[in-house]
Amino acid sequence: MGFKKSSGKLSKAAVLKQIVKRCSSLARKQQQHYDDVPKGHFVVYVGDNRSRYVIPISFLSRPEFQMLLHQAEEEFGFDHDMGLTIPCQVEVFESLTSMLR
Repeated sequence: MGFKKSSGKLSKAAVLKQIVKRCSSLARKQQQHYDDVPKGHFVVYVGDNRSRYVIPISFLSRPEFQMLLHQAEEEFGFDHDMGLTIPCQVEVFESLTSMLR
């Protein structure tokens, strides 16, 4: 599922708004299954073994994390019940998130 384009490309702000909306919706779905997810956070799964991480929603505004979300959308899409899966190695994800904190 790609981003909708009207006439031309969407602005960076519009793309970010769509990502936040999708991830917020995903977080609400996940909250039903994961009571340990604090408000303002959401769950992602990373790597071949789908390691689970609870990360702050504030990461969504960071260009580094947006790049991962775009890769996730291209590879897996956002419309599935298994949670948001990030297509990268665990070590890369942990390194990136440690720099974002």
